[in-house]
Amino acid sequence: MLPQKQAEEAIVSNLSETEHEGKEQQKEEDHSLFSVKTFLWHGGSVWDAWFSCASNQVAQVLLTLPYSFSQLGMLSGILLQIFYGIVGSWTAYLISILYVEYRSRKEKENVSFKNHVIQWFEVLDGLLGPYWKAAGLAFNCTFLLFGSVIQLIACASNIYYINDNLDKRTWTYIFGACCATTVFIPSFHNYRIWSFLGLGMTTYTAWYMAIAAIIHGQADNVQHSAPTKLVLYFTGATNILYTFGGHAVTVEIMHAMWKPQKFKYIYLMATLYVFTLTIPSAVCVYWAFGDELLNHANAFSLLPKTRFRDAAVILMLIHQFITFGFACTPLYFVWEKVIGMHDTRSICLRALARLPVVIPIWFLAIIFPFFGPINSAVGALLVSFTVYIIPSLAHMLTYRKASARQNAAEKPPFFLPSWTAMYVFNSFIVVWVLVVGFGFGGWASVTNFVRQVDTFGLFAKCYQCKPPPAPPATAAAPKH
Repeated sequence: MLPQKQAEEAIVSNLSETEHEGKEQQKEEDHSLFSVKTFLWHGGSVWDAWFSCASNQVAQVLLTLPYSFSQLGMLSGILLQIFYGIVGSWTAYLISILYVEYRSRKEKENVSFKNHVIQWFEVLDGLLGPYWKAAGLAFNCTFLLFGSVIQLIACASNIYYINDNLDKRTWTYIFGACCATTVFIPSFHNYRIWSFLGLGMTTYTAWYMAIAAIIHGQADNVQHSAPTKLVLYFTGATNILYTFGGHAVTVEIMHAMWKPQKFKYIYLMATLYVFTLTIPSAVCVYWAFGDELLNHANAFSLLPKTRFRDAAVILMLIHQFITFGFACTPLYFVWEKVIGMHDTRSICLRALARLPVVIPIWFLAIIFPFFGPINSAVGALLVSFTVYIIPSLAHMLTYRKASARQNAAEKPPFFLPSWTAMYVFNSFIVVWVLVVGFGFGGWASVTNFVRQVDTFGLFAKCYQCKPPPAPPATAAAPKH
């Protein structure tokens, strides 16, 4: 009992700086209740973190889940959403525990993080050493890079269903320039209003999809034959793995909180809300269109064109801009640290320094415009390690010694109060994701991705667009 009490006292003392900052922020809000800047720009509460997690967790992937259901079948689609939602919430919990452990250890050494944003690779470095830092940095940055690419591809894919006068590649050029403006948003503190609006936009889109599919009814001769092929089944499964693996920015969201130790169950609460968006919309659209979705990765392409659909497209475009910023901001931080600009207070100088990060994202979105299949490939090859395997292994190794467990800043949760039980569950996640997610999922998603390259080619001008109408036949000239 005594060691646990001492550990609790250590947590209070070591995070006192953060709590003090939180109180100062709250005092500022009390004194400037109607301050527009405070309300819109500077957030760090539990609610801000919840909105950030829920908003970031599901964006363009919402439009591809019916496509995944057409590969998996109805039952598998629902069960895998619930399974990966729970597993993803657990690994987000592990990341939050490791963050608190790292921060408490560093603050015992009188290290200040006042002008420094802690990132996941730094947590791994502090707890497990440089090799883990390198692994965390490589997987996390690559995942966030392609996560940003996916948002840019989704922007072009969606706007095409409102205005098809321009091809999707041209729209990618345009939205790449628009998304580059996220360089001006300093940190996750400043996403308060954007997170709130983003979640509202996703909620509208999800329920529009469900209601529109029900009103439309089942298509003529609709079939629900999935699952039919292993390659399609595991491709769909890895897209769902990707859906609930959006916590590559968990540490940055935690660091933006006034009291980071309150984050522990926020991601679970966000996931429970996200279930109310992803499951009904995917079920209804798959019920209405069935196997036809196999050739339509974006659900908007099958829903009837109405002003409600156009509104959903526009709202999703705005939300994808927000999610692009969420995915890119940690990359901005890494780049700033590399070039020595992270402590610069000038927003304009930091924005200028960040621009080189956007250029490769723009280029990759033009090379691989495969909306849908790219989600599965990123899920299998990157999310498997970044979000599921590395956090589970890191937690097991950090607390492998009895002394580390005894002095842990956070003890096992009330619903799993045994270190042994935590080790068993973490081991299960590592084995499952390594075999099913990375192994079978990697094989299936890469096979499907290569098939898209063979069919449409790199730099495809308009992926999965309707072919242009054939020119009218000219009458043959009369013979003389």
